[in-house]
Amino acid sequence: MSDPQALDTFSGADAADLATTETGERQRKPRSLWGDAWIQLRRKPMFYISGVIIVVVALMAAVPDLFTSRPADFNNLDFASQPPSASAWFGYSFQGYDIWARAVHGARATLLVGIFATLITVLIGSLMGIIAGFYGRFVDAFLSRFGDIFAGLPFVLGAIVILTTFNPPGSEPSGTAILVQVILSISVLSWPVSMRIMRSATIVAKQLDYVKAARALGASTRRIIFRHMLPNTVAPVLVYATIALGAFIAVEATLAYLGIGVRPPVVSWGVMINDGKDYVQNSPHELLFPAGLVTITVLAFVMLGDAVRDALDPKSR
Repeated sequence: MSDPQALDTFSGADAADLATTETGERQRKPRSLWGDAWIQLRRKPMFYISGVIIVVVALMAAVPDLFTSRPADFNNLDFASQPPSASAWFGYSFQGYDIWARAVHGARATLLVGIFATLITVLIGSLMGIIAGFYGRFVDAFLSRFGDIFAGLPFVLGAIVILTTFNPPGSEPSGTAILVQVILSISVLSWPVSMRIMRSATIVAKQLDYVKAARALGASTRRIIFRHMLPNTVAPVLVYATIALGAFIAVEATLAYLGIGVRPPVVSWGVMINDGKDYVQNSPHELLFPAGLVTITVLAFVMLGDAVRDALDPKSR
């Protein structure tokens, strides 16, 4: 006759061994590229620093009332060009505007230009790059030379030509219209970079075994491109996108400084820099604070891009 106590002990030991085996199998299960990248990102202080800055800027753009109770058009000429104080952290402009309030409200236009210009640039460039890299030959040659036409244009000069063509002297486009024009101008001149990155990644990926296996199983070209290749080639483009977003924010400020980008009544950091450039000797805070916000935000996106690149590239660890 069996001993019940022994059976209980045996069953408990078996259950413990089984649990240990299952835990070991889960631990040995290989992580995906994105899962491994997320673990690497969480170990980088640079990721947290840049993330906090970006979150704060995003909150300023989405919910400006969290940071200031004054509207963007609040002004009082009695305070014209007054330096920073407890009531106005960034001081006042020559027109009596509260610079802090305008900076908070101006984050929305600046961030919208950066985000949408990046999305359009990456979408166009990635689509054309993966098609060129997958089909090769004539398609690759045609799309590559077509992209070289835009890549050969000087960026600032090209943006000036595009924006002045749509907005000749004397015209007064609406705020929404000029925002759209700036976004499209940046995208038209920037997409060849993401195309080249995606093309290179696609040329390497289409020689790998999983693509050959999908072809052998009779998968359609569309399925191979969008289901198999795109998830495995998007990582370098994602790194470029994070860095480009910061660069496009700086471009918006540059175009506004030149007087051909976003303009009043729309408020952006570039518009504030353009307004303050003529008073830098007497009231340097009118230029330094919005320029500092642009610099910090661009630096945050560059830092985030570096952190993402290091996390996605095993060779850099």
